[in-house]
Amino acid sequence: MSNYKSLSKEISEQIIHDKEHNIKNPYAFNEEKIIRRYEGHDTPRLWRPAFVMDVEKIMHNNYYNRYSDKTQVLSCFKNDDISRRALHVQYVSRIARTIGMTLGLNLDLIEAISLGHDIGHTPFGHTGERYLNDLYYANTGRLFNHNVHSVRVLDKLIRRNISLQTLDGVICHNGEMEQQEYRPIKLDSFDDFDKRVESCYVDPSANKKQIPSTLEACVMRVSDIIAYLGKDRQDAIKIGLLNSHNAFSAEGLGSTNAEIINNMTVSIIENSYGKPYLSMDKEVYDAFSKAKKENYELIYNDDKREDLYEHNIKPMFEQLYNELLAQAKSLSKDSILYKHHIDFIRQANQYSHYQPIEEFMDEYTSSSPDDIVMDFIASMTDDYFIDLYHHLFPNGKYKVDYTGYFE
Repeated sequence: MSNYKSLSKEISEQIIHDKEHNIKNPYAFNEEKIIRRYEGHDTPRLWRPAFVMDVEKIMHNNYYNRYSDKTQVLSCFKNDDISRRALHVQYVSRIARTIGMTLGLNLDLIEAISLGHDIGHTPFGHTGERYLNDLYYANTGRLFNHNVHSVRVLDKLIRRNISLQTLDGVICHNGEMEQQEYRPIKLDSFDDFDKRVESCYVDPSANKKQIPSTLEACVMRVSDIIAYLGKDRQDAIKIGLLNSHNAFSAEGLGSTNAEIINNMTVSIIENSYGKPYLSMDKEVYDAFSKAKKENYELIYNDDKREDLYEHNIKPMFEQLYNELLAQAKSLSKDSILYKHHIDFIRQANQYSHYQPIEEFMDEYTSSSPDDIVMDFIASMTDDYFIDLYHHLFPNGKYKVDYTGYFE
């Protein structure tokens, strides 16, 4: 039996009244207060307001296309009905904008954070993220986290002067941490932000301590979980990993994607309207936490998937990392790394207004070889990773067999 909640009469009437009387949310971020690293550039226009610029800068980022072939949760399936990251960020944006619209928040800022939040994600999802972190940490003593790397892509690798507010939302999006209440903490400058970013590279606990500075980023953060919770269940049923939604508990939240999205949205609006923080009721929060736990037990920790990753993809990561590291130390212009990564970065920044291209490239190519390898591997799609492995190791013993449509 379907389980769909609705807003209370009191909150519904309050929202309608406020809209009719043009009453604005005082806690929405005022885009006139936007902060950019390169002040004096990117002046808003009537047809391109401040955060619309960020949205467009992200959508036209050279790495944005690669969302389309990066694993969301399930790798190595030839099946267009299974989510990739391109679809995930659209779901996040839509859910977050629905909540934000009803709460009267800045929708352009919400969209910018949503579309940019996973742009630094590795191939093969969180498992690929873990493998890259292990290799990078073993060589440098520094940590790799995809949300931090998304900031690096948007702020350092492809320089487009993305705003502090968007970057803050990206680094704080940690979709593995659900909370009943989200309270923003003020952020005044890039100096403070840069210190936070650096702490995530050296302190294992820092990444989980990142707290958004805007309500818009809080909305996107919880929407990230809402977007994948039920959709991952749909995908798991599609490939036969599960038989139906009956494997999941339904009390308080529902078990299907549509129920979860609706009921989470309603609870957040009901408990957050007119307030300087985001919240949900205790029953929904408990069901939300339980639902995520069930996803781990029934989907994410599946033994067959782990076997594929551990015995094939993991050693491929190790071989690729070591080979590319050797190339990064010599930086021969004939190498794969130079042709397909260094030149790619150069072309992406060729017309940047923020730093002369030769100065930028000299800085980048003189940086740590491990950083360059990290940037390259994290940028890859699943197919790119596999093709590069077989190109560099034509006699390599590892391979990944895709499950076809009719298997």
